[in-house]
Amino acid sequence: MPVVLAFVAAFGLAIGSFLNVVAYRVPAGLSVVSPPSACPRCGHAITARDNVPIVSWLLLKASCRSCKAPISARYPIVEAITGVVFLVVSLRFAAAFLGDLLVSPRLAAADGLEWIAFLYLGAISVALAAIDLDVRRLPDRIVLPSVVVGVVLLGAADLLRADLVALGTACAGAGAAALLFAVLWFVKPGGMGLGDVKLAAVLGLFLGQLGIAQLVVGIAGGFVLGGVFGVAVLVVRRTGRGTAIPFGPWMLAGAWIGVLAGPAIARSYLALVGLT
Repeated sequence: MPVVLAFVAAFGLAIGSFLNVVAYRVPAGLSVVSPPSACPRCGHAITARDNVPIVSWLLLKASCRSCKAPISARYPIVEAITGVVFLVVSLRFAAAFLGDLLVSPRLAAADGLEWIAFLYLGAISVALAAIDLDVRRLPDRIVLPSVVVGVVLLGAADLLRADLVALGTACAGAGAAALLFAVLWFVKPGGMGLGDVKLAAVLGLFLGQLGIAQLVVGIAGGFVLGGVFGVAVLVVRRTGRGTAIPFGPWMLAGAWIGVLAGPAIARSYLALVGLT
């Protein structure tokens, strides 16, 4: 298990390097594969030795090898966050895969598909959060394909397990979350964007796959985190109520709380209000 986790974390760092490209190019409508990465000031191509996650930034002392233009700390931060996300996801899902690997190849395949699906969710979570913080958008180029990827990977996992309940709750979660956000968008135009509605469908799909507790806690968690942050911004910055605050990062953070601790939080809440 430690070897697997180390490999996945290292893979996450590499994916984080690619997500930096995604976060910069997708909002600008550019290709994420061509042309190769280069210094925005002098145009010097980024070579393989200068593209090692985190290490290259440190060795280059946060500056371009050619023109010495500063390289933002955001690059290693995104890489590090992605590595941590991949590690956490693997801690949550890898054990089931490894446990079933020698017992039932069919169940191991289902576990593996689910693991890959949530690694994918982790990757787009980092990219979408970075983009929403930058430009207040959740691009369709990332969000809409994620619905397809989620349906294919999670649906295949559920069919391999013959688990029609999980398949049903995943689909219901996607529909219910999208409907909730669509109603909020319709009731208060400008309060949130259609990108939030589409992202809600993605998060509802993945959360519903895991269960009702994860779904409810994950969706509610986004509102709680976003609300707390909004109040904090109003107090600290003394801004007006009309100040735009990106909601996508809080939706994503809430969803991951649901993934990792949904049942425990749900039980604690129910005990607190005397329902258990």
